[in-house]
Amino acid sequence: MRAPATKPVVAAGGALAVGTVAAGPILALAGLVPPLAAAVLSAAALAAGVTGLAGLLRRRRHPVPPDQPPEDPSGDLDRLEAAMAGKVPAAIQARVDRVAKTVRDILPRMATLGPGSAQAHAVVQTATSYLPEAVGAYLRLPRDYADRRPVAGGKTSLMVLCDQLDLLAGKMDEVFVAVCRSDVDALIAHGRFLSDKFGSGALTLGGTQP
Repeated sequence: MRAPATKPVVAAGGALAVGTVAAGPILALAGLVPPLAAAVLSAAALAAGVTGLAGLLRRRRHPVPPDQPPEDPSGDLDRLEAAMAGKVPAAIQARVDRVAKTVRDILPRMATLGPGSAQAHAVVQTATSYLPEAVGAYLRLPRDYADRRPVAGGKTSLMVLCDQLDLLAGKMDEVFVAVCRSDVDALIAHGRFLSDKFGSGALTLGGTQP
């Protein structure tokens, strides 16, 4: 039996230069590769990392087979929230809460996205990989270093993480709109039906018709 293919590593915007021992945390914050201890990217590599994550969220990778039910990543969100409780600034907490809430709102409606959907895959990966890896890399850094020292393009690691969480939040908002669309369309269609039936004097009070 042939061994399963190794999960590919996505390159963001070309090659990401790791020029010093400070390069890995921002790679991890970009959500593209596993975190490397005590490392930071250059400004150019940081921009490439943000762009790469946006592209990664748009692409369809490892689709769910049609006969396999969508994965429920709620446990990953629970573990992340427990790990970061009382350990992150309010700006990070609020952003993680927003992403986690949107993911949880999407999960019961995942079937509407269809089997093998790129959007469904992005939801699962956000909960199980993109979000935990970004926050985990930040938590491994000393607080003063993460929150005060500029590491790339004048941004601190805290600011970089905020950028990543905002990107994830925007993508999850898009998916949430998509999963709600069918019910919205049904509601609008039903409103048109009611308007046609009752809004033009088709029925009158007293049970008589014109």
